[in-house]
Amino acid sequence: MDHYFTNNQNLKSEIREINFSYGKNDFIFLSDNGVFSKDKVDYGSFFLLDTFLKNSKLNTKILDVGCGYGFIGITLSKVLNTHVDMSDVNKRALHLTDRNIDKNKADAKTIESDGYSSIKGKYNVIITNPPVRAGKKVLLDILVNAKEHLEKDGELWYVLRKDQGAKSMAKTLSEYYQVTNIDKSNGFYIYCLKTYWHICRIFDRIIYCWHVYITKNI
Repeated sequence: MDHYFTNNQNLKSEIREINFSYGKNDFIFLSDNGVFSKDKVDYGSFFLLDTFLKNSKLNTKILDVGCGYGFIGITLSKVLNTHVDMSDVNKRALHLTDRNIDKNKADAKTIESDGYSSIKGKYNVIITNPPVRAGKKVLLDILVNAKEHLEKDGELWYVLRKDQGAKSMAKTLSEYYQVTNIDKSNGFYIYCLKTYWHICRIFDRIIYCWHVYITKNI
């Protein structure tokens, strides 16, 4: 069985249009077989997009990981009037995203990348509706290794369902980030992760060890 995180050049193409509106912005997205949620904007992606736009003030450098046909990244680019990079391992998804960038006149570009293998820069925001069906290893790679591509005070935003292990994943990620559950709806959880907490945690540990050393040598 072929999934949206694989490349099958022999998969029959059946282009369809998806209409979407956000605020004063109207969009038409081209979709096809072999991409995630090919027939409609999925609730998880919309919930992530909407929650981010209502809660985050960071919008200068954004990366949409696992962009599919480009719904999240293109909408962010138009609503925030900013440039967005969008990455995916699926070549068909990237081809659709390029067409959707042109169709919606968005300031964005695509990057073919397996996880962060082709990502070179750092971003204020990384946002993702991660490919859960690709397995836990891929999921952890996207969420844990985002920290290597975030600016010092950057944010990682993602959505995960409760029955997909949202709470246990948040606990795992707390070893690397300050984790905040921003909102939840219909079994979907939206998380914002910040990198500076881990740095502060290391600093606090150094202070503690120094205090112990001084105390023992007085």
